Amino acid sequence: MSGSETRRGGRSGRAGRTAAAGGALAQKPFRQPRRRFPPLELASADEIEAIHQASLAILEEIGMDFLNAEARDLLRAAGADVAKDGPRVRFDRGLIEPALAHCPAECTLHARNPAHHLRFGADHLIFAQVASAPNSQDAAGGRRPGNREDFRNFLRLAQQFNIIHMSCGYPVEPVDLHPSTRHLDCLADIVRLTDKPFGAYSLGRARILDAIEIARIARGIDAATLEREPSLSTIVNSSSPLRLDDPMLVGMMEMARRNQLVIITPFTLAGAMAPVTIAGALAQQNAEALAGLAFLQLVRPGAPVGYGGFTSNVDMKSGAPAFGTPEYMKAAVIGGQLARRYRVPYRSSNTCAANTVDAQAAYESVFSLWGAVMGGGNLVMHAAGWLEGGLSASFEKTILDVDLLQMVAEFLDPLAVDEASLALDAVREVGPGGHYFGAAHTRARYRDAFYAPLLSDWRNHESWREAGSPTAMTKAAQLWRETLANCEAPPLDPAIAEELDAFVARRKQEGGFKTDF
Repeated sequence: MSGSETRRGGRSGRAGRTAAAGGALAQKPFRQPRRRFPPLELASADEIEAIHQASLAILEEIGMDFLNAEARDLLRAAGADVAKDGPRVRFDRGLIEPALAHCPAECTLHARNPAHHLRFGADHLIFAQVASAPNSQDAAGGRRPGNREDFRNFLRLAQQFNIIHMSCGYPVEPVDLHPSTRHLDCLADIVRLTDKPFGAYSLGRARILDAIEIARIARGIDAATLEREPSLSTIVNSSSPLRLDDPMLVGMMEMARRNQLVIITPFTLAGAMAPVTIAGALAQQNAEALAGLAFLQLVRPGAPVGYGGFTSNVDMKSGAPAFGTPEYMKAAVIGGQLARRYRVPYRSSNTCAANTVDAQAAYESVFSLWGAVMGGGNLVMHAAGWLEGGLSASFEKTILDVDLLQMVAEFLDPLAVDEASLALDAVREVGPGGHYFGAAHTRARYRDAFYAPLLSDWRNHESWREAGSPTAMTKAAQLWRETLANCEAPPLDPAIAEELDAFVARRKQEGGFKTDF
């Protein structure tokens, strides 16, 4: 890899800001929430073991298609049963578990701003904004194909809100950029507009190597440091049922060889790409995840990885995916139990199937978040902005989700129980029949005493009507536009910006991505 051999630009950004630009939106400084209590366990130890054994039986008896010859050669050399005339690979039980033993239990994902490094694993949580939506929408502009202007604006919002910790891919696909060089423009925009960790798509050798180089340039480090300090992530959805395609496998191998983070997430929708029962869908999810994780450890033992759960159900009358359902919550919680069985960090999602920002969007997202957080999730994908089953990234939904995420973070904060918080002096001061509005204890703490949701309106009914009866949608529309109007890009070292521009220009001149994997 080309570029400087010295570290540069380590102090960019302002992680300690307590409000969005212009002071319009109160928020706490950038921090990672932590789950300070054991996650839920819906399945018994015997039931988890039954799912595990069913997964091993799937891999041993049925197998999985690996649609890349290099990957099959590696698996054959490791002792897997590789078909002579096709892509099918069957795994002996004795191959999977020894490979999984090399998976690290946690890792640090490095950002160009060191204040935004993230811990992935243990009791740490990461909230990532919506990714991979083909459309964007807002109240005024309606629904439209993804474009670069919307792409950039979603990134700006992700940078402004401290509760959004990273971007895992493109929040919306900018189809107005040419496919062969789109990844170069998008990743360069991410570096310029954010200073938080980011992800790229594992779609062939050229694109993932470009992404790895851009991650190196962004941090101002050499290739050896990048290899020691994972600075790029990728989410790999196996093509359920039981298949990993060619470009994804190539990207996975290149990422693992350079010690960058790969999260295997089977796309298992019960009744469509997996058995209709949740137990059967989880057994298939687990089989696909184990095959991917074991493969990565064969590529490079100790490479950072994550176990992704995305099992949900579909509407069997229409075939449409359903999210935020009881089935989804159960799968999210049990997926976390399976990830912990293998001592691997767990990725889940904040999802909904609503078409607009309404009660359905809110309650399905609350249920999704509850399953993800209480199930032991370490990375919550699509945490802010997901709408329409993933077909749209919504600006108003981003505001709604930021509200929800900040509430989750407050819920996870430990309760203070000490002499000051027990407030006996305040009780003595007020006594029977009084009130605490004017008490010294209240006045000293009122600014920090309660979390103030962005979308709540504390006015009485009459003043609310006089103000035009604002709804959550109208207030969210106002808030995201005000936030964008006041935002500014985080500082970027001029030498890094120059190197980034030169790399993007050179790769565009070379033609960008070519379909040779």
